[in-house]
Amino acid sequence: MKQKVYLFSEGNKNMKNLLGGKGANLAEMTNLGLPIPQGFIITTEACNDFLHKNLILTEDLKLEIKNNIFKLEKITGKIFGGTNPLLVSVRSGAPISMPGMMDTILNLGLNDDTVEILSIKINSSFAFSIYSRFIEMFSDIVKNIPREKFACIEEELKKKNIDKDNFYRELTKEYKNLYKITLNEDFPQDPEDQLFQCIIAIFNSWNNNRAKIYRKLNDIDENMGTAVNIQEMVFGNLNNNSGTGVAFTRNPATGENDIFGEYLINAQGEDIVAGIRTPLPISHMKETMPSIYEEFLAYGKQLENHYKEMQDIEFTIENGKLFILQTRNGKRSPYAGIKMAVAMVKENLISKEEAIMRINPKDITILLHGSFSQESLNKEMPLGKGLAGSAGIAVGKIVLRSEDVVDPDSILVRTETSPEDLSGMSIANGILTAKGGLTSHGAVVARSMGKCCVAGCPTLTINLETNKIKIGNMSLKEGEYISIDGYSGNIYKGKLKIDLSDEIEEFYEILNWSKSIKKLSVRMNADTPEDCQRGLRYFAEGVGLCRTEHMFFKTNRIWPMREMIVSDTLEERKSSLEKLKPYQKNDFIEIFKILKEKPVNIRLLDPPLHEFLPTTPEELQKLSKLMKISMAELKYRLQKLEEHNPMLGHRGCRLAVTYPEIYLMQCEAIIEAALEVKKLNINPNIEIMIPLVATFKEFQFIKNKIEENLMNLYPNIKDINYKIGTMIELPRTCLIANKLSKEADFFSFGTNDLTQTTFGISRDDSGKFIEEYKEHHILEKSPFESVDIEGVGELMKIAVDSTRKENPNFKIGICGEQGGDPKTIEYCHNLNLNYVSCSGFRIPIAILAAAQSNIKK
Repeated sequence: MKQKVYLFSEGNKNMKNLLGGKGANLAEMTNLGLPIPQGFIITTEACNDFLHKNLILTEDLKLEIKNNIFKLEKITGKIFGGTNPLLVSVRSGAPISMPGMMDTILNLGLNDDTVEILSIKINSSFAFSIYSRFIEMFSDIVKNIPREKFACIEEELKKKNIDKDNFYRELTKEYKNLYKITLNEDFPQDPEDQLFQCIIAIFNSWNNNRAKIYRKLNDIDENMGTAVNIQEMVFGNLNNNSGTGVAFTRNPATGENDIFGEYLINAQGEDIVAGIRTPLPISHMKETMPSIYEEFLAYGKQLENHYKEMQDIEFTIENGKLFILQTRNGKRSPYAGIKMAVAMVKENLISKEEAIMRINPKDITILLHGSFSQESLNKEMPLGKGLAGSAGIAVGKIVLRSEDVVDPDSILVRTETSPEDLSGMSIANGILTAKGGLTSHGAVVARSMGKCCVAGCPTLTINLETNKIKIGNMSLKEGEYISIDGYSGNIYKGKLKIDLSDEIEEFYEILNWSKSIKKLSVRMNADTPEDCQRGLRYFAEGVGLCRTEHMFFKTNRIWPMREMIVSDTLEERKSSLEKLKPYQKNDFIEIFKILKEKPVNIRLLDPPLHEFLPTTPEELQKLSKLMKISMAELKYRLQKLEEHNPMLGHRGCRLAVTYPEIYLMQCEAIIEAALEVKKLNINPNIEIMIPLVATFKEFQFIKNKIEENLMNLYPNIKDINYKIGTMIELPRTCLIANKLSKEADFFSFGTNDLTQTTFGISRDDSGKFIEEYKEHHILEKSPFESVDIEGVGELMKIAVDSTRKENPNFKIGICGEQGGDPKTIEYCHNLNLNYVSCSGFRIPIAILAAAQSNIKK
C-alpha cells in the first residue's frame, strides 16, 4: 500500500507537492534541528482520493493515521486521550500557500476527562479556556455552527462577573449545551473520532468558496488538493512567560532588511491572525524577552539563508521556551518584492536570473500606479492614520460590505476582514480596516493581491445601520470618496491626485537585467508621439503597432475623415484625403524623430468605417453643410454604407481594393515624413503593414499599387528603409503564410481578430457570457486576455513553421492585446517569434516575462 502519512522526520522541502508547503517546511526544519513541535502529515494524494472517492476516510488511511499517532506519543511521551494528554492542532497545507483560505483547529484531544487532568496539572482557567476554544472551532469548522452564536454566549456570560476559574468552566458548559441543542447530539469525547472528523473537514475546506475564489485569482491548480498537518500543541497562553507571534525576516511592505512582525503575551496564534487583540511589535521583545528575541533572530537568519528567500515565520513561546511552528516564503507587496530581489543579488544570496524569476510580471503594473502628488498632500490633512498594511495608494468610494463591491472604484471599509470578504477585496481598489495589525488577514491578503491596505485605524468606527463611517470627528456616508496611502497609513477625504513618476531605482535594475537576458524583442503599441515617449521610458525597442485610424479621431481630423468616407466620387474622396495627409505626415515626422532608427510598424487604415460616422442630428447637420449636400442625400449615402456585420465587412485591405487612393495617401505621408527627417540625419526603419489580408493575390495587388505609386512620385525612394508586410488575423492567412511570405517582407499576428475569427466570438460582445464559461471551466481564461494555445496558438504555429521552413530569418511578431500577457509571451518565445508588442504601461511586464521565458527554456 502506498504511504499516505509521513512523520516530519520522513520528509523534506522537495516534497512540497505531496506534503504541502507547510508540511514540507516542517519536515525540512526538523532536518535542520530547529525546535519544532513534532507531528505528521497526511498527503495531498490522500486528500484527492477522499474528494474523488465518496468523501470518506478509508480504513487503510485511518489505520495509518492511528499508527502515526502512536509514533507521536512515543516522541512526545504523552498519550492521546490519556492521563498525560497529547493535544494536537489540525491544519491545512496546500502545495502553494493560500493564507486564511482553508481551516485550522487547535487543542484537539480535549474531552471531559483530559480537561480535568490539565486543570489539576496546570490550572482550571487555562484548561477550560483551551477546551472552550476547541469546542468553538470544532463546532464552526466541522459542524457549521456559526461562531457568532458562541460569541453571544461569551458576551452574556461576561455580564455575570463570574471569577476567572469558573468563567471558562461555565463557558465550556454553555458551549457544549449549544452544540447539543443545535445538533441533537453530545460533543464527541473520543479523541480519535474528533481527529477523523477534523481531517474530513480540512479535506472538504479545499472546496470552500473562499478557497475556490483564491485559486481562481491566483491561477492555482484545482487538482492539487491540501495536505493535513497534525502537530503537537504548544501553548502561548500558558502564562505570562508564554506568547505567540508572526514575523517576517524582512519588511514585507517596504522590502527593508529588518525583522518585521508582531507578538502577543499569553495568547494563541489565532488571536494575532484574527485581530482579536492588539499585538506588540516584535522589536518590543528585545526588552521583555531578550534571550528569546536573539534566539529567534538567529533562527530567522538561518532559515532565510537556507531557503534564500524572505521567510514568514509563526512561533510560540511556552513557559520561556521558543518553538517554531511554521515557515514559508513570505507574501510581500510588489514594491517590497522588487527591492528584496535586487538586495539579495547584491548580498550574493541569489543570482540575477533567480531575482528575475521571483518577480510576478503582473506586479509591475501595480508599481506603475505611483503615489499621491505632493501638491495634493500639501492641500489635504489626513482624517486619520492606521498601519501601512500593504504598500500602494488607492482612491475609491466607501463600500461597507464585501458583497456590495461591484467595481474597482471602491475602497472596502471593514471593522476587520475575514476570508469571507475575499470576493470584495479582489475587486476593490483598496482595503481599510478599524482593527487588526500588520499580520492580520486584511494586510496579508492585500499584500498577496498587490492591493493597497491601511489596517487597524483606531479612530475609525463603522455603523452598518446608517451606512456611515466616522474617522476622528469626520462623518462620511457610504459612496463618498476617500484616498488611502499604504506607504504611510494615512487616510484622506476625497480623491487625491496621483503622481505616476515615482518608480523605485530597483525597478529599472530589474528591467535592465531582464533586457540583457531576454531573447524576444519588446515593442510598443503607440499611435501618437506621446505614446512613443512613454514607451521609450520603459525600454521599448520600437513600435510594433501604430494604428493610423487612431490619428483621425481628434476633433480637427474627424470631419475630413467623415467627408472622405461619405464621398460618392473619386474627386470628392481625393479632396478629403488631401486635407488628412498633412496630419498624417506631421504625426510621422514627430514619431520618427523620437524613434530615430528603431523600427516603426505602421498599420494602414483598418477599422469598420461605421466607427467614424456621425450619429447625432447635430453631427449629421454639420457634415451636410461641410459637404454641401442635402440631408436626404447624406442619409442615402450613409444607408449605403450600413453593414450587417461590420467587423467582417468593408474594412482593412478591402478598402484598398475598392478605394486604393486611401492607402496610397497614407503611404505618401509616411515616405514624405521619412524624407523630411532624413534631412536631420535620421534614417527611420519603416514597416508598412496591410491589415486583414486573406489571399495571396489580395496582398500582391495592394502591394504592387503602393510600390508603383511611391516609385513614380519619389525618385529617391531607394534611400528610405521601408518594408511592406501584412497582419495575420484570419485563420486562412495562417494556412497560406508560407506562400504569402514569398511576397511579404514580414508578418505580425493580430491576435484580437485572429481570436474572433477562430472562435466565432465577438470580442465586444463576449462579456455577456465569458464569465459563465470560466465559472463552468469551459474556458479557464478569456481567449482575448491570453492566447488560446490549442486553437489560435496552433494556427500561429502552422504559420510560423511553414514560413520559417522556407526562410529561417523571416521577421514575425505579435501585436494583439495578448502581446502583454506573460503566458502569451512565453508561447511566443517558444515559437521563436522576433518580437511582441503591447501598450506602453505593459512594456515592463513584457520585458520581464520575455526574460523569464528565456530563463525557463
